[in-house]
Amino acid sequence: MSNPGQSNMTPIKNRAQLIDVISSGCKQKNDWRIGTEHEKFGFTLPHYASVNRAAYAPPDYKSNGIEALLERLSGPEWSAILDKGNLIGLAGKNSQKGCSISLEPAGQFELSGAPLENLHETQKEMSAHFALIKEPASALGLGFAPLGFHPLMSRAEMPWMPKSRYAIMRRYMPEVGTLGLDMMKRTCTVQVNLDFSSEADMAQKMRVSLALQPLATAIFANSPFIEGKPNGWLSNRARIWLDTDNQRCGQPSAFFEENFGFEQYVDWVLDVPMYFVNRDGNYHDVAGCSFRKWINGEDQEPLRHMTPTIGDFEDHLTTVFPDVRLKQYLEMRGADAGTPEMMLAQSAFWVGLLYDADVLEETEKLVKKHPWHIYQALRPKVAQFGLDAEFPGGLRKLAQDIVKLAQKGLEQRGLGEGRYLDPLTKIAEGAPNQAEYWLERYKTVWNGDVRPIFDEASVTHS
Repeated sequence: MSNPGQSNMTPIKNRAQLIDVISSGCKQKNDWRIGTEHEKFGFTLPHYASVNRAAYAPPDYKSNGIEALLERLSGPEWSAILDKGNLIGLAGKNSQKGCSISLEPAGQFELSGAPLENLHETQKEMSAHFALIKEPASALGLGFAPLGFHPLMSRAEMPWMPKSRYAIMRRYMPEVGTLGLDMMKRTCTVQVNLDFSSEADMAQKMRVSLALQPLATAIFANSPFIEGKPNGWLSNRARIWLDTDNQRCGQPSAFFEENFGFEQYVDWVLDVPMYFVNRDGNYHDVAGCSFRKWINGEDQEPLRHMTPTIGDFEDHLTTVFPDVRLKQYLEMRGADAGTPEMMLAQSAFWVGLLYDADVLEETEKLVKKHPWHIYQALRPKVAQFGLDAEFPGGLRKLAQDIVKLAQKGLEQRGLGEGRYLDPLTKIAEGAPNQAEYWLERYKTVWNGDVRPIFDEASVTHS
């Protein structure tokens, strides 16, 4: 989840202003960029374990933990982001301009990458980030591993970071689903943010990518363990999203309709209950209130003396969690965090499918061979069974066809980016996905002990 930013205090006078917030994202194709965001779990290196912090336990905010790491990273390239005096993120400047580092609720460390021109730059950015945090993390006795769901700790054993918005979500989440706190504390994802040229281009990309998010979940599944044991799901992260808050998550049917556009998305967002309002750096708990009623002037006690602003709407956009989220760009949100190669492949997958008009058209024709509800019904199936989930004609066959189209799209770009899809080609052809690989390690090499996954998945130590 994003760091707090500067709020636009322009009062909302009509719905058209809200539509303009999103439509302002339209860009000429030459200006399309690739933004990759990825999260990872911190863990205590075994030789730094102590009475107060067990081996592989997540670091607290204090006690030589997350705060200390952020402090060590601060400097000429990064400026501090504070929340009531607490250091909760870093904004990139100079060579890191356009990047930011933020914290998920339990200290999951996230890089929000800069908008980049090609996947080679994405690969360099990712490698540079892991190199950046390696030395200061190791000095604090920490490692970092990108996995979709924490494989060892219970929800109660995961810490809380001092971000004000998380305190509001922590209170509200249990009212709207049984697994929302697990989503906050025990999941990590990777997403790619991509541009569109027009409302029609956005709508086509939305339909195609939303339908294919379950396929991405199956391919990138990387979370088969919970509290030290397999629990029969290849993506526990995806399982958690099935009962987090279904009013703001999943694959909303409205997004698949032929008349879908900026206006329809705004209407959907306005009917998603609010979390908070930020005034002068203070988060006010308005969870459950209606943004639509607020802009219509209807009385809601927590909002009685506040005027809705464009900044409030922009904040509200960050609190809806469909599998593809629309802001001034489209966010692909269906994949577990994974190895650097797989996280890069996730960006390559969607760039290949969505950034070439002919390939996008071919992909839409292929996807439309089945009604939209077939893809919606896939969400729970792929969380459990991956590419073995039931699908007309076989999900693995669909994976093969879609990966080939992504490859074609990258070849059309002529930048030599096709090699980044190699891991997906192997999985589509029958190689194990990440979750299946870890399960085999658990049964054989690890002798039923899940803890070696941290060392083997680490991106910060050899």
